[in-house]
Amino acid sequence: MTDDQLVDEFITWNRTEKGLSANTVEAYRRDLRKLLVWAAGLGKSIRSLDRGDLVDLLARMKDEEGNVDQTLARFTSAVRSFYRYLMRERLVGVDPTEHLAPRKVWQRLPHFLTPEQVEAVLAQPDLGSLAGFRDRTMLEVLYATGLRVSELVGLTVRDLDLETGLLTCFGKGSKQRRVPLGRTAIEFLRCYWPIRQQLLGNRSSDLLFLEPEGKAMTRQQFWRRLKGYGHSAGVAYLTPHLLRHSFATALLRNGADLRSVQLLLGHSDISTTQIYTHVTDDHLREVYQKFHPRS
Repeated sequence: MTDDQLVDEFITWNRTEKGLSANTVEAYRRDLRKLLVWAAGLGKSIRSLDRGDLVDLLARMKDEEGNVDQTLARFTSAVRSFYRYLMRERLVGVDPTEHLAPRKVWQRLPHFLTPEQVEAVLAQPDLGSLAGFRDRTMLEVLYATGLRVSELVGLTVRDLDLETGLLTCFGKGSKQRRVPLGRTAIEFLRCYWPIRQQLLGNRSSDLLFLEPEGKAMTRQQFWRRLKGYGHSAGVAYLTPHLLRHSFATALLRNGADLRSVQLLLGHSDISTTQIYTHVTDDHLREVYQKFHPRS
């Protein structure tokens, strides 16, 4: 097989056998395309690259292209996964990533909104317009559930059960989970239904949140609208993930256990959820210093 065919086989395997999300698979494809270009520039096949070739590529990505550590770590992970696949299929005899030390990525503590900031953001959409009411409903659902933006825009009508107050979503790796909806989110969803019918027009769609004429809303479109609401509310940098962080932080600060938050967020490993304990530890320290007589 050619190098391009090897990459295509790996991509297909990740999509069909491992069930990785479309976004993850596309990220793998972009990273491995860079690897293909690098190998071609060296006059080599990707099957003949060694550890030194990969180190040189990482150094170029860092020093000449200015990639941040998170990008380098993601690239290294994709390449390591690719060569492990080639080894398992016996398509290469040596794994050049075996002794490739992972570049350390400093874990940044998640930022989050205060309850007052959340209320300010929620108040921004114009409830008198179709798009504004839809956006407010999306914001209520996002903050009530902690969904990823891809999960939010991918919701279908069948994913909702307003009688039980639950929704079903499909996260990373197409993993399904059930998430409770708060009372306010349920009320907005009930009121959104006739709005959705107007947005749908004469078209048909299973998607819950729609653009006019029944068109699907993209992650990028929602991101841009959210950024505008953040600016109006005085929140300089507002992203869907910031609301997800705020959801998790609010739960933990009010006594939720880490395991429950892990399940609600759809984290496969609880160590991913544990980053929020740093935030709640800071909160506990503030409470202690404020109220303990010997603090």
